[in-house]
Amino acid sequence: MADDEAPDVRTLEVRGWLLRASEDLRAGRHDLTAIPPLLNDVAFHAQQCAEKSMKALLVHHERPFRKTHNLTELGHAVVTLEPSLIELMKRASMMTEFAWRFRYPGELASASWDDATEAIDTAAAVLDAIMNALPTTCRPEESS
Repeated sequence: MADDEAPDVRTLEVRGWLLRASEDLRAGRHDLTAIPPLLNDVAFHAQQCAEKSMKALLVHHERPFRKTHNLTELGHAVVTLEPSLIELMKRASMMTEFAWRFRYPGELASASWDDATEAIDTAAAVLDAIMNALPTTCRPEESS
């Protein structure tokens, strides 16, 4: 794509998914700095980052996906396109339950420091791997 050429609709959608994924990663990292750290929110944002990153790759390749938070399901679809990501997708799948586990009252469990930091590190790795698997034109503009 030439510098003066506008991106197509699909590229803009991929950028949108990646921008939201980046924002979730940033929010999760920020929540680690709270006193005390907001570990449940860290886990949630990590799951969301990984989910949105995976969906960005699927959109780029025009692979439909159902409305889901299931990282195992999305990871399987990603691996059909990028087989080298199999181990990372397996690692990310453990975060599926973070989409809901710590979000609602009545659940006694809380994310531990180790769970939260492992999740945010995995989310960052997923986002990075997906961005590297996509053309640079799909990367979102840096926000300030």
